[in-house]
Amino acid sequence: MSSRRRIGAVAVLAAAVLLGLTPTAWAGGIPNSAALQPASGAHITRVENITDRWVRVFVDSPAMQSEQEVQVLLPRDTSVPRPSLYLLDGRSAEPGLSTWTTHGGAVQFFEDKPVNVVMTTGGRAGYYTDWDRPDPVLGTNQWETFLTRELPPLIDDRFGGNGIRSIAGLSMGAQSAMMLAMRSPGLYRGVAAYSGCYESATTLGQAQMASTVTIERGGIENMWGRFDDPKWAEHDVLLGAEKLRGTTLYVSTGTGVPGPHETLDNPDLVAHVVRGGPVEAGSNFCTRRLDDRLRALGIPATIVYHPVGVHAWTYWRDELARSWPTLGASLDI
Repeated sequence: MSSRRRIGAVAVLAAAVLLGLTPTAWAGGIPNSAALQPASGAHITRVENITDRWVRVFVDSPAMQSEQEVQVLLPRDTSVPRPSLYLLDGRSAEPGLSTWTTHGGAVQFFEDKPVNVVMTTGGRAGYYTDWDRPDPVLGTNQWETFLTRELPPLIDDRFGGNGIRSIAGLSMGAQSAMMLAMRSPGLYRGVAAYSGCYESATTLGQAQMASTVTIERGGIENMWGRFDDPKWAEHDVLLGAEKLRGTTLYVSTGTGVPGPHETLDNPDLVAHVVRGGPVEAGSNFCTRRLDDRLRALGIPATIVYHPVGVHAWTYWRDELARSWPTLGASLDI
C-alpha cells in the first residue's frame, strides 16, 4: 500500500477507533436482489409553491409510514416531457430543507436547465436505505423503497417526467446514490458522486458508516443488523459494481489539502481544515478503491482527483457544475 493510500485509510478508520468499533469484513458473494415490484398506496397529498418554479411536494409514503416532503425545481418550459435528476443530501440532512438549495447553489444552477430536479429533505445519517427497524433517534428509514419505487412514478406523472432519470449526491449521499443505482440497475441513467466512500462489507466501509450514524446518536445495528449480516455485502458498491455497467458514472474527490476556499476570511476555516481535511483524505482513499474495482471490471467512469480540497459544500457546489456535462448527457440534454 502506498503512503498516500495508507494515510487515507487511517483518516477513515480514525473515527471507528475513537468509538471502539471493530467491524468484521464479510467475504461472501452477493445474493441476487429480488425484482422491484410496483409500489402501491403512495400518493401526493399536496404541492406548495416556494416560488413559481420551486415547490414542496408532500407524499403519503406507506414505506416511510409518514408524509414525506421532497422539493422539486421545475424548468422554464413545462409544456414538454423532461428528465429528472435526483439530488441526495449529506449526513446532516434536515426535514423540510435541502442543503442543495442553501449551500449547493442548485436553484441558480438549474434555472436554465430543462430538467426536473428532485431533492430529498430529511434522512439525517440514514444513508437513504431501508433499515431493518426504526431507530429511537433517527426514526423510520425506508428510503430505498421510497426513492426507487414510490416516488419516481409520482414525480413523472405530476411533473411531466419522461421516464429518464439520473442521481447525484455528496458525502453520505454519494455512497447512497451509488448504492441505489447498483441495487436498481437501469433505474438511473447516470450517477454523480462527490467525496464519498463506497464500501459496506469491509472493516473500512463499516467503520465510516458506523461513525456517521453514531455521531448523530443512531444505532448502527438498526440499519442492517450485525456487521456479519449478508445485507452489508448486498449494499457494497465494490462487490456489486458489475451492476453499474452501462450506467454513466462521474466520481470526484479532493485530497484533504486546503484549497482555494480556505481563505482567512472564511468563517468556517478552522472546521474546514481540522474536520474537513481528514474526512476528505478518507474519501480520496475510498474513491481510489472504487476506481481500481471499476478498472478491473472494465467499466468506464469519469473519475476526477483534485489536487486540493476538503470535505465542504464550497467544493461540492463546484462539482455540481463540473459534473453537469456528464449528468446532462446521461439525461439526453
